[in-house]
Amino acid sequence: MSAPLRTLPRDITHMPIAAPGLRIGLLGGSFNPAHAAHRAISLLARKRLGLDRVWWLVSPGNPLKDTSRWPPLADRVARARKLAASPCIEVTGIEAKLGTRFTYDTVAELRRRCPGVRFVFLMGADILAEFHRWRRWRELVRLVPIAVIDRSGPSLSALASPAAIALVRARIEESEAASLPLRTPPAWVLLHGLKSPISSTALRAAARAQAKG
Repeated sequence: MSAPLRTLPRDITHMPIAAPGLRIGLLGGSFNPAHAAHRAISLLARKRLGLDRVWWLVSPGNPLKDTSRWPPLADRVARARKLAASPCIEVTGIEAKLGTRFTYDTVAELRRRCPGVRFVFLMGADILAEFHRWRRWRELVRLVPIAVIDRSGPSLSALASPAAIALVRARIEESEAASLPLRTPPAWVLLHGLKSPISSTALRAAARAQAKG
């Protein structure tokens, strides 16, 4: 489990630089572990959306998952930073400092603290498929534009998901993706071009199998 906030190094929970006018993508998750697809999603979104930075928001805990066996937050942040290896990707465990557990609360607080910043929430198509289960998801889509990055396999089922159907009128053409950070939400786009099957779940399963072998 993650260490209490008072024991975490300050640089683990720092607020990255966020000047008014910057276009910043937000990619949240457990990063347990961080992997190449996280980096590929970030770089694809940065290019297609014209983002200045992408922040990886490493969660101290996920309300939808059993986190009792997660590595400490500091370890996950350190591994993510090593893998990111890009000056345009900032890795932070700021949610531990903010005290937020749900994405809506995190994004709302970041918007409050960073007025004038053009945030875009990033997710893989596999996340869109379960997005309707998220707490206050309808309010989240009215708070920030969303970019969904196609993954190997889940895109068709994701587009048939309750959230995608509910938001069909807010979807913009992929050819207009660069305008997404400037649009008033609700607005979202599906970006193609990334077909990586890698997932944190698969990597953990492979690690367990190797340990047993």
